Formats: sequence, C-alpha cells, structure tokens
Amino acid sequence: MAIVEDKHYEDAGYRLSEATAGDFIELLKPRVMSLVVFTAFVGLAAAPVSVNPFVALVAIICIAVGAGASGALNMWYDAGIDAVMSRTRSRPIPSGRVQPGEALAFGLVLSALSVMTLGVFVNWLSAAMLAFTIFFYAVVYTMWLKRSTPQNIVIGGAAGAIPPVIGWAAATGSVSLESVILFLIIFLWTPPHFWALALFKSGDYARVGIPMMPNVAGEPSTRRQIFAYALVVAVVGVLPWVLGYTSAGYGLVSVVLGAGFVWYSWKVLLMPDSDRVMKPAKALFAYSLLYLFGIFAAYLADSIFERLIATGAV
Repeated sequence: MAIVEDKHYEDAGYRLSEATAGDFIELLKPRVMSLVVFTAFVGLAAAPVSVNPFVALVAIICIAVGAGASGALNMWYDAGIDAVMSRTRSRPIPSGRVQPGEALAFGLVLSALSVMTLGVFVNWLSAAMLAFTIFFYAVVYTMWLKRSTPQNIVIGGAAGAIPPVIGWAAATGSVSLESVILFLIIFLWTPPHFWALALFKSGDYARVGIPMMPNVAGEPSTRRQIFAYALVVAVVGVLPWVLGYTSAGYGLVSVVLGAGFVWYSWKVLLMPDSDRVMKPAKALFAYSLLYLFGIFAAYLADSIFERLIATGAV
C-alpha cells in the first residue's frame, strides 16, 4: 500500500506490523484461556436447567474471547516488565512482533465485542459479570494490585475465579450458593498456585519490582501461607458433596485430590531455606494445575451422571 511506503510515516516511527495470526493468538494467553473456558463450561453444564446448545456455544465463545481480551490488555500494560523477566521476554510485544498499540486496540475491541454479544444473545447478568472480570483483571489487578501489594494474587485471583459463576449465570440468569462455592475453590487455590511459582521465580519478580510474597515476606512465611491455604482449599473442595450438591463419587475424588494438595504443600513447608533448586515448589505448581482440572472434571462428570440418572437414561 502507498501509505506504508510514504516517507512521512517512516519518519514518524510507523512501520508495517510483522505480527502473524499466531502472535495475536499468543496475546490471548491461550493456556490461561483454556482453564477459564473449562471452568466456565463446568458452571454452565452443572446448572440445574436445560440450555439451548446455541446459547451455550455463544456463552462459552464470549467468555473465551473476554478472557483472551483481558490477557491482551495485561500483556500491553506489562510489556516493560515482560521484557526483563526470563519467562515472559519472548512474548509478542517485548519481542517486537506485535506493536503495543496493536495489542491495546485488539484487547479493547475483543472486550467490547465479547460483552455485547453475551448480553444480546444470552443475558445481561452474565455480560455484566464478564465486563467486571475484564476490568478487574486488566485495571484493578494489572495496573494497581500487581505493583502495589504482596496480596496482589490473593485479591486479583477473583478475576480468574469468576468464570464458573458467569457460566452458571449464562444458563440460569442468576447466581446461587453452588456457583459461589465453585468460585471459592478457584479463589482460594490461586495464592498457593502462584506463590509456588513465585518461590522459584523470585529473582525475576525482584528485578522488575513486583512485590510477590517471597520477595516481601520472605520464603519461610510464604511457605507457611501456602500450606495454610492448601488446608482451606482441601476443605472447600469437599463442600459440594457435604452440602449435597454432588454424589459420594465426587466427594471421594475431592478428598483424594485435596489430600494431594496438602501433601505437596507440606513438602514445600519442609523445604530448607538453602534449597535453590526448589523441586518441591515446582512439584506443587504442577500438581496445583492437576488439582484444579481434576476437581472441576469430577464436578462436571458427577453433574452429567446425576442428570442421566434423573432422566432414567442410566
């Protein structure tokens, strides 16, 4: 195009973007998005109502796009610190593959599109919750909490915990105690999950001035808090069975998974201060992902099985 070849644009610092479709997909944080989509789907599928398949598909797509949009906005704002941290310096913006303005526009457009589509085709309660989630993650967490307090993950974890409630609201048009418990499982799971990562990436966070718990309170205090949270997560994970929302099958799985979470956290608690390899922390980080997937998979399977029993299909 002639406009790209114009010397005025070259002098002004404009250049043709070299970004590919894969670069923009990377901006969406697809691994994080996949967990968000899965938990939202569980909330939608577990709701005690029949949902039109088209409505369900629209809801999940909108939640996925909204989650991706908040990830793009996060990468736009965090480009400076991402360029310094070893685990993020190859992301599209710090590597130069995507321009900051492109990422900002991409995130804003997807945010508006996902919220409006969810409101028009599903319901406005779920749309409002999605809008709040995007705002909370991109503005409250990324722009404020992340840089101001070691409790950033504790408070900011609310953004990642809302998707199952959005899914439930998309199906029912309301929020229930059952969906709130799903929220609490993720909300309480988030600190030990990310603090385990922060233990073996504390140098990265220190270099960019992010006040993660190990850098502020020290590793021994962080390990104690991880263990305390693990105990609470294990208890809350069993609540759906205790309160009669699920069968004993889910109860058994949640007890086993919770015991594993406590065990791995106990190993982190006993980890010597001199341990620079931090295998227990890395093991807990990996197991925490398995825990969250397992607990929600069990919840989904239990809901489907109970529904089949109720309809006489089993």
